[in-house]
Amino acid sequence: MTVDLAEDLHNRVLAHLSQIYPDLEVEDLGQKLLQLMDLHQSPQKPRWLKNNWTEKDIALITYANTFVNKDEAPLLTLDYFLTRYFSEKISWVHVLPFFPFSSDDGFAVIDYTQVNDSFGTWEHIDQIARKFKLMSDLVINHCSSLGQWFTQFKQGKPPGKDYFFTVDRDFDTSQVVRPRATPLLREVQTQEGLKYVWCTFSHDQIDLNFRNPQVLLEMVKIIKLYLDNGVQIFRLDAVAFLWKEEGTSCLNLDQTHEIIRLIRTLIEYYKPGTIIITETNIPNRENLSYFGNANEAHIIYNFSLPPLLLNTMVTGNCHALKSWMMSMPPAQKGTTFLNFIASHDGIGLRPLEGLVEEEQIQRLIGAMELAGGAVSWRSLGSNGKQRPYEINISLFDAMKGTMDNPDDGNQEQRFICAHTVMLAMEGVPAFYIHSLLGTENDLEKLANTNNRRAINRHNWQLDEIEALLKEDNHHSRIMNELKRLIAIRKKQAAFHPNAIMFTLHVGDEVFAFWRQSLLRDQSIFCLNNISDTEQEVSLSNLNLVSTDQWSDLISGEKLRQDQEIIKLAPYQSVWLSNKAFQAYL
Repeated sequence: MTVDLAEDLHNRVLAHLSQIYPDLEVEDLGQKLLQLMDLHQSPQKPRWLKNNWTEKDIALITYANTFVNKDEAPLLTLDYFLTRYFSEKISWVHVLPFFPFSSDDGFAVIDYTQVNDSFGTWEHIDQIARKFKLMSDLVINHCSSLGQWFTQFKQGKPPGKDYFFTVDRDFDTSQVVRPRATPLLREVQTQEGLKYVWCTFSHDQIDLNFRNPQVLLEMVKIIKLYLDNGVQIFRLDAVAFLWKEEGTSCLNLDQTHEIIRLIRTLIEYYKPGTIIITETNIPNRENLSYFGNANEAHIIYNFSLPPLLLNTMVTGNCHALKSWMMSMPPAQKGTTFLNFIASHDGIGLRPLEGLVEEEQIQRLIGAMELAGGAVSWRSLGSNGKQRPYEINISLFDAMKGTMDNPDDGNQEQRFICAHTVMLAMEGVPAFYIHSLLGTENDLEKLANTNNRRAINRHNWQLDEIEALLKEDNHHSRIMNELKRLIAIRKKQAAFHPNAIMFTLHVGDEVFAFWRQSLLRDQSIFCLNNISDTEQEVSLSNLNLVSTDQWSDLISGEKLRQDQEIIKLAPYQSVWLSNKAFQAYL
């Protein structure tokens, strides 16, 4: 340790705190934060602007209890399944909230410090973290109404009595932007009288009050615990809603961004290389703001990709997807995107705002309802109006047909094509476990829980899914083909998350883009027929270097020197590379 490093950290922390709490004397608070993180004596040197990922990194998203095996902790079953089927393919594993909870499948945390005993133990978490880079949720905006802090709040006892955001009944909420249609405020009878607590998501998920520095200290204590238990990637859940100001949208406020910068500073000086991902399901421009100046999130979710790509695949037209991709800035060094097209949540519609006409959004919703999906809604301020918030459907069923033909027999090809697009784009690809398995809508779970999101949160009996994967069916075919594509992708320097990407214009029926490696020694032209008819692409439009030998990495076929066009079957993808195919398999 050098004095300069410690002083630099100290000064950075105080600068962050002064922005968050301008009316407080922050020296004492800063010292407490440094002590909680064990940074008051020996901070580590951060890895400024370093890409902590390569083309070999593939993320997987799963619940702790996605797989169930009799008389076995689900985390052990998960560890077995991931190790057996994906150990050579997946490098990052996002285990969705594995803590004791009261609702929302884990996102109403009762106790941040314990592993849900119905899932397993910290030892089981550690076992997974030794094999994969572990991503954990930091459910930072709210906690469960059944937790100790909220019990203390109702009893008027410290510390919880001041941990929650309360307002007067006449507090101006007219501009508040929310992701739900339930009432924002919940009446709570406490020892100090009737209070109105803020509930961005549900009345079981009470928003924490970060105006109280003690809440910040509690959250930093939790971060330290997770770091010491093997967490290497933090997903900051619902972080955009963190700070509230009367008369504003209470979304993306300056203090929220500064708290993220503070968390990043503390983490980077404690365990350099740790990654912060912000979960901000909001319009594209707002989402991009969470990169800051390469000093907030290392990675942001590419939230516009899932609805845009879904819309592309069911319309057979990639115009909106191309327009969005051309408008996207390349990520700065030390930052990148998390590309996904399915997750434990629904397919968000807010990220389509400003990118797709309202009429087209309504057509997309109608097509998904025909495929067995449902729609969740959100409130628009205090006027009682609502808008569609997300489509709830399994991605496999969402790809069943097109706008013109709800079941055209191309479901598997369309599904694979969408993931091939995702695998090739700038950023780190993230697969929802049910996409890797081709899981269908769970209508029984939807009916039993009355939770629209349950439709895409199936729990597999281990013996059932293993039996299916041994047979020839869409589950085994999808998993095997996606694993094959992952293996190819991991060996291409041009697919580094920060490698150059340019959109190509070869018609609205073929979504095409070009990737070039950071050393400029490999180029890949990614051609994806997103229509249900054969398409031809003129090779003269691609400007292939004539002295190079070009091969399709997916099929292994080489281009002839005199070849003028390439024919793409419906939903076929081609990765044309100037590196010899054999060198990458």
